[in-house]
Parts: sequence; structure tokens; C-alpha cells
Amino acid sequence: MVALTIIVSTEKSEAKILKNMHERLIKNFMDIIIMTQLQKGPLSGYDVIAYIHTRFNLLVSSGTIYSLLYSLERKDLIEGIWDERKRTYKLTEKGQKTIQTILNAHEKINNFITNILKNQPQP
Repeated sequence: MVALTIIVSTEKSEAKILKNMHERLIKNFMDIIIMTQLQKGPLSGYDVIAYIHTRFNLLVSSGTIYSLLYSLERKDLIEGIWDERKRTYKLTEKGQKTIQTILNAHEKINNFITNILKNQPQP
């Protein structure tokens, strides 16, 4: 019974670690996630929140999303447009080039992350 308790406890601990890592990755790459989605067409802040919640099972605050959208807008990567009563965002030419560069470098990024994980000491 003790061994089963330890196994269950270990599995819960591992699940928590993986959940935290999942959230951290989504939050750290949220700008890229948003710009990638904007390639498909304009989105409102609410649409972005709903997409991230649906796709990644992560509920992000409106403050987080709108702060990021404004930051991307200041960098001229996206453009906000008033559409009736809501503001929608679309990718600018600079944003399109930026996201394309990132997507083209996915193999380098993947290798970088793999190398980081491979160089960790094994328990």
C-alpha cells in the first residue's frame, strides 16, 4: 500500500511539474502564438483569450492579453482597428515577416531546446 501511495504521489508531482511547464511555455511564447493566429485573419482580444483557453486549456486574464496586444502594436507587429464596437487586430507586414522568420527557424529552435535538455545531468 505504501508503494502504491508513493507511485500515485510521484505521478501527481510529475503531472504538476508538466502542467507548470506547459503554462510557462504558453505564456513565454504567447506573442508568437497570437501572431501565428493572426495570419489566419483578424482577432479581437476576446477571440485571443478564447483561442488560448480552447487550444491550450489555459485561462489567461484580459489584462495579460491586452497588455501583450498593445506591446505588439507599439512594436508595429500588429495593427488595431476599431470594428463597430470592438477593436480587432491584424498582422502588419513587419509582423508577417517576423513570424515567417520564426517559423522558418523552427528546426534551429527545436535543436536549441533539445540541446538544452540533453545537456542536463541525469538523476
